[in-house]
Amino acid sequence: MEKQSSELEQKLRDVEYNYKTIEENICEAALKSGRKREDIIFLAATKTVAPDVINHAIACGLRYIGENRVQELLSKYDEYDLARCDLQFIGHLQSNKVRQIIDKVSLIQSVDSVKLANEVARQAKLHNKIQDILIEVNIGNEESKSGVDAEKLEELLYNASQIEGIKVRGLMTIPPICEEKPEICKYFENMHRLFIDISGKKIDNISMDYLSMGMSDDYREAIMCGANMVRVGSALFGKRFYKEC
Repeated sequence: MEKQSSELEQKLRDVEYNYKTIEENICEAALKSGRKREDIIFLAATKTVAPDVINHAIACGLRYIGENRVQELLSKYDEYDLARCDLQFIGHLQSNKVRQIIDKVSLIQSVDSVKLANEVARQAKLHNKIQDILIEVNIGNEESKSGVDAEKLEELLYNASQIEGIKVRGLMTIPPICEEKPEICKYFENMHRLFIDISGKKIDNISMDYLSMGMSDDYREAIMCGANMVRVGSALFGKRFYKEC
């Protein structure tokens, strides 16, 4: 028990240090991109992270958390410190699981089809709410990843704009894994161009408030390329080991 307690204490100290480091990096990147720290949302990706560790990060100042899996979100939901933190869903979402989280999250970041948008709207109306969503873009056109292809984005947005019960608040992406920073920056820059282009079209019921891109290895580059929301996991909580379902 003493060993477990000591390990947890060290884990919490690491989270405190990592949180401060990430905050400093976000601030620096924001300033370099011509913005302020408060212009950037730091969302912690909390997959496999225990609630007590998540809540310690919240106590350090973290205000946004995101879960990737419905079952994990449900199992941890009652233990999150949601009085001080906003909960979002950031993973691939199946239509038949929307009903399980619709009353628990403020934003669903991973809508990539009219079918899913319709189901989110249907479930939202059952709870008398308008659900904020982001449209996930497969910016690298990778067959193994979810997200709408860039060339089909506008069509999806126009269709989503007609659906009552949802509000599109921006775009999200997970770019391909790249060995070099300039390579990944090209994907980020392409996303930012899409974000700006869509903003200029002023489509009804579509607000380009959030551009969610960048994770632990590349959140600084993402901010430099225009992201105003980054999803950081291992850089905050340490390397995690898990099997993909």
